[in-house]
Amino acid sequence: MTQTVLLLEDDVQLSDTVKRFLELKGYTVWCAYDGLQAQDIMYEKHIDLMLLDVKVPHLNGFEFLKNTRVQGNTTPAIFITSLNSVENVTEGFDSGCDDYIRKPFALKELLVRVESLLKRSYGSYEERIELGNELWFDTKSMLLMRGSQRVPLKTKEVKLLALFLQYPNELMEYEKIFEALWEYEEAPSSGSLRAYIKTLRASIGKEKIETVKNIGYRFVAE
Repeated sequence: MTQTVLLLEDDVQLSDTVKRFLELKGYTVWCAYDGLQAQDIMYEKHIDLMLLDVKVPHLNGFEFLKNTRVQGNTTPAIFITSLNSVENVTEGFDSGCDDYIRKPFALKELLVRVESLLKRSYGSYEERIELGNELWFDTKSMLLMRGSQRVPLKTKEVKLLALFLQYPNELMEYEKIFEALWEYEEAPSSGSLRAYIKTLRASIGKEKIETVKNIGYRFVAE
């Protein structure tokens, strides 16, 4: 599953450079040029990591991240900024960031930090997740197993299960699920999503996936 990055940067040239570089490395990048645009993207899209400049219009990076954290969002965040005083660094971490990189920076260094933080944020998600009743999910091969036997799932059903396991006990709104499961050229289908949910419930237990009426679903972790 392609990992997605929110890039908040009002320097259009730098934003385009970082976007093209990360896309070449296999990421999907959503660009915002001010804090309010970033808020809209966080609401509408499924985001795995945030790259945030501080000095941006309307709502600066510090305030944007503080607001995001207050809402309970734990998506990892890296500040990319020219600010370099100890007070600035402290404010950045106090607002909820996970890492800090100063301008100018090498794109290779940025990539190392992005990959390291994503790997860390997945934690135990990286190899094997136990689901009870001899069920477990292999996150490297993206297979659902019962003991030593593979449980057959379609591609989007596997993507959906992986998404739920990455965000246990968090509400996944319909739009964020659509964004994660369907590619650009595909039209999201509510009917297909319901069918995938039905299959997953039959495979891992109905009680594991909670319906939040008219909003989305939540994977219930023990």
